Amino acid sequence: MLVLSGIAIIIIGFALGVNPLLVVTVAAFASAAAAGFGPVEVIAMIGKAFVSSRFMAVAWLALPTIGLLERAGLRERARDVVRRLRGATTGRVLLGYMMLRQITAALGLTSLGGHVQMVRPIIAPMAEGAEERDEAIPLDPDTRDHIRAHAAAVDNIGVFFGEDVFIAIGSILLIRAILEQEGIIVAPLHVALWAIPTAIAALLVHGARLLMLDRRLKARR
Repeated sequence: MLVLSGIAIIIIGFALGVNPLLVVTVAAFASAAAAGFGPVEVIAMIGKAFVSSRFMAVAWLALPTIGLLERAGLRERARDVVRRLRGATTGRVLLGYMMLRQITAALGLTSLGGHVQMVRPIIAPMAEGAEERDEAIPLDPDTRDHIRAHAAAVDNIGVFFGEDVFIAIGSILLIRAILEQEGIIVAPLHVALWAIPTAIAALLVHGARLLMLDRRLKARR
């Protein structure tokens, strides 16, 4: 039971507001000591765990990059590009991104989009810029939030219904495993093929909603 002392240390440390990194480190050493490991062995295990999962930290490299690009005016440039396109509307911009997101996700390129990498710095400003050009005045906060919500939604819907078309994706394996538990044996390829009609239906349904979004925004002016 002394091995579980690390859990108690974490609870007490967090309750007292102690530095989380210090709390977790002390908890790790306490549990390891109770299990019969020495300090050197604990440090070796922490180092091995860090090296084996270092790829998980790669995603965090995108955050400072996006921050620097936004500071340099990425959002403003994206907004200006759309303002120069006469036929671009908020719904059409979002529909175009949704189609691109679905196609790339179907090819297994799920990391090309995302809220941090694409929606916040590029897609949302472009959608806002299309409406600001048509309205000729700054957007009110409610309308701006409404457009941003739709920008986030198209990313979620596009990748959700597009990734199942790619056979080598975790969701395909999850669907197959659940069906096997119920005695239904299916090949991953069949699951991917049957995901194509679903992806097309999602594109048509939400595409119609995006075109209706243009009508609702026009009615607000």
